Amino acid sequence: MASKELENRVAFLGPEGTFTHVAAQELFRDEWIIPYKTIPECIEAVAEGQVDLAIVPLENALEGTVPLTIDYLFHEVNLYVIGEVLSPIEQHLMVHKKQVENWGNIQGVYSHPHALAQCHKYLYYRFRGIPLHQTTSTAAAAQFVFEHPDECIAAIGNTAAAKTYDLEIVQPQIHDFHFNHTRFFVLSRSNQRIDLVEREEQIKTTLMVKLPNDRSGALHQLLSVFAWRQINLSKIESRPLKTGLGDYFFILDLLEDENTPMMKGAMEELAALGCSVKSLGSYFTYKQHSKEEIKKVSK
Repeated sequence: MASKELENRVAFLGPEGTFTHVAAQELFRDEWIIPYKTIPECIEAVAEGQVDLAIVPLENALEGTVPLTIDYLFHEVNLYVIGEVLSPIEQHLMVHKKQVENWGNIQGVYSHPHALAQCHKYLYYRFRGIPLHQTTSTAAAAQFVFEHPDECIAAIGNTAAAKTYDLEIVQPQIHDFHFNHTRFFVLSRSNQRIDLVEREEQIKTTLMVKLPNDRSGALHQLLSVFAWRQINLSKIESRPLKTGLGDYFFILDLLEDENTPMMKGAMEELAALGCSVKSLGSYFTYKQHSKEEIKKVSK
């Protein structure tokens, strides 16, 4: 995929070799992509105008929503989602090339918490009792292993991380489930949308809704606003408001364009009910293909 507008500065969760980096390269081949160390730094970079866009992880099929992304978008900044990327996740065990012959005696495994969780069964049965060390990203783990060539340690990450940091993959595809994908949001200060040829046909709108008060039937009223209009919800989730136990806001993914008459009517009814609504905008989805999917298509 390639963006129509060139020379955008795009922040991504770095360092080079992360799954976010791979997703950014796929969608923004002709853009200037810039690594940042944390998700908040990526989001703040676009909010403060240091970059034009940011791509950050939102949800993993196995580990669920990335709370930091959702909470930061709700509490800290006013940004819009202009596109979504679905990326297949394949985890591999990699070591420094000096340690290839000794990898069976690994003394520690490094990776992002989600990656470690996604490989739980493999690690439990193959390296039970070996220390597991959490890093800020899978690529950071690969970088750490590269920088410690004399230690018999391993990283879990993707092929891009192995290539970037010149590591050897000694056990490929060690993830417990092979249908794993991660959703990434592309963020912008303006309410636009990416519209490329390779996109999915279905448009989405993401809303963050705070109910007026905690009363019986309040959530039912919220859902009824969309139900009688036959606006389909693909996801609903709650997150703490950070004001006290039992206080929540809701994240809704709707399979409808926010500019349609039905959606505009829904927004008016939510306002009449006293709900506080923060729209992240409407956007299209772009899907990356795994190696297995590419092989199937090419046959």
